[in-house]
Amino acid sequence: MEPAIVLSISVCAVVIVITALSIYTSFGPPSKELSDPFEDHED
Repeated sequence: MEPAIVLSISVCAVVIVITALSIYTSFGPPSKELSDPFEDHED
């Protein structure tokens, strides 16, 4: 394979992994530990 193809596949894989991890953190079980800054400072 050409180096450009390997590089583009690697970059795409990293982007997909980061996106999947952020979705899991936002909506999965770890989201229970996240705090809402707007709820913390209600008047």
